Amino acid sequence: MNDSQNSLIKDLMSFLDGNPTAWHAVASIAEKLRDASFTELSPSRSWHLEAGKAYFVRQHHSSLCAFILPSAMPSRVRLLASHTDSPSFKLKPQPEIRKHQSILLGVEVYGSPLLTSWLNRDLGLAGRVIYYDSQHRLQESLVRLDKHPLTIPQLAIHLDREVNEKGLLLNKQEHLNVLAGLEKDFPKDRSYLEALLREEIDCEQLINFDLLLFPLEKTRLIGYQQAFLASYRIDSLSSVHAILNAFLYQPSPLEEDIQMMIIWDNEEVGSGTAQGAESPFFNQTLERLLLARNLGREDYFKILSRSHCVSVDLAHALHPNYAERHDAQHQPMLGQGVILKSNAQQRYASDARSSLPLQIAADTNRIPLQRFVSRNDMPCGTTIGPIQASISGISTVDIGSGQLSMHASRELIACQDHLWLCQLLQSLLKMKDWPELNS
Repeated sequence: MNDSQNSLIKDLMSFLDGNPTAWHAVASIAEKLRDASFTELSPSRSWHLEAGKAYFVRQHHSSLCAFILPSAMPSRVRLLASHTDSPSFKLKPQPEIRKHQSILLGVEVYGSPLLTSWLNRDLGLAGRVIYYDSQHRLQESLVRLDKHPLTIPQLAIHLDREVNEKGLLLNKQEHLNVLAGLEKDFPKDRSYLEALLREEIDCEQLINFDLLLFPLEKTRLIGYQQAFLASYRIDSLSSVHAILNAFLYQPSPLEEDIQMMIIWDNEEVGSGTAQGAESPFFNQTLERLLLARNLGREDYFKILSRSHCVSVDLAHALHPNYAERHDAQHQPMLGQGVILKSNAQQRYASDARSSLPLQIAADTNRIPLQRFVSRNDMPCGTTIGPIQASISGISTVDIGSGQLSMHASRELIACQDHLWLCQLLQSLLKMKDWPELNS
C-alpha cells in the first residue's frame, strides 16, 4: 500500500475504535461533516438551502442524512446508504443482579450476534444516558465506560465435558449475565451503574439509559504483510467509513445531481423504527430539500424515478474451512474485489438495471467485482437495500466488502477490498455521464 492507502486504513481503524455505538458513530460523522463546511439542519425548523451548498440532518442522533446540492436545479439523487448499528447486548432497564456474592448485569440480545464469540472477553459499556446533574439540570450524554472491564465467563470444561464434541449451548436468559464485581464492594443501597457513571460525568441522579456492551480489544492489522483487518463493528461501520470517505473526497457540487448519503440505525433488528430504514426519514428529507429549492410534489416524483441507491453492507466471503457453504459458481474471495449481491427472493435489491452504473464505474476504474448468491438450500441474509427500495421506489443495488466471522465480536476483512470499495463509491458520486437505458 502507498502512503495514501495506509492513511485511509489507519483512519478506518481509528473510526472503528472510536465509535462503539450508533450514537457515537453519528456524533463523530457530524463533527467530520462540520469540519468539511457542511451545515447542520434542524428537523424541527424550516430549511433555507442554497444551490451548490452542503448540508446534513440527524434523526434521533443515531441516523444521519447528508447531501450536496447541485449548482442547477436537481434532476436525480445519487444515494449511498448503510447502517450504524451492530449486533451486541443491551443492558436491561433494571440490570443489576446480586447473587452468590457477585454483582452481575442482565442484558438483552440485540440483533443476532455469534454468542460464543463474546465469552471470556474484556467488555465495556457504551451508549447514551439521561440524568440530573449536580445543579438538577436534565442532561443527556454519550458515555464510554471502560475503566472497569466486564466479562461473560464460560463454564469450565471440567463441568461441561462434552463441549468440544457437541458444541456449546447457551441459554440466553441464564448464561449471558455479565460479571461486574464482588457484592462486598457495593452496599445494597448503592447502584453499581450509577457509581460507574459518576466517575465519568456529573450524574446526581440517573433517569434512563441505552447502554450496549462492546469488546475492549482494539482494531488490529493481521496476517502476512498486514493484509487483514480485525475488529468489532466492521459490519457495517467499514461501509459507513467508505461512504463518508467518498462523500468528503473532493466534496464539490455536480451540475444537476444531488449527492446524498444516508446511514440508518436498527438494521440488525429489522429497521422498523423511527430511525431505521423503514422510517420516512429519507423521503421526508428529500421532499423538504426540494421544497426549499421551490420544487413541488410532481418534481419530487420525477426525481425519485431517475434516482439510484447503492446500499453498502458487508458480504459473505468464502470461508476456506467451509467452502461447501457457498454456491460453486459464486465464491467471492477476500482481497479479490468488491462483492455485488443478488437474490431471486429480493433479499438483496440488485437486478440487471440497478447494477449497471456500478458495473460501468468498476470497469472504468479497473476495480474488480465479484458476485455472490446464496445456495438454494441455505437461507439468505438481507440488508437495508430492499427496504430502502420499497419505501422510496428508487432503483437500488446491494454491494459490500467480503467478510469472515460476520456478527462475531471480532470480524475480519481484507484491507485491499476496503480500498477498492472507497474508490468505487468515489467514482459513483463523481461519474460525469450517468448511464441510462431507454425506458
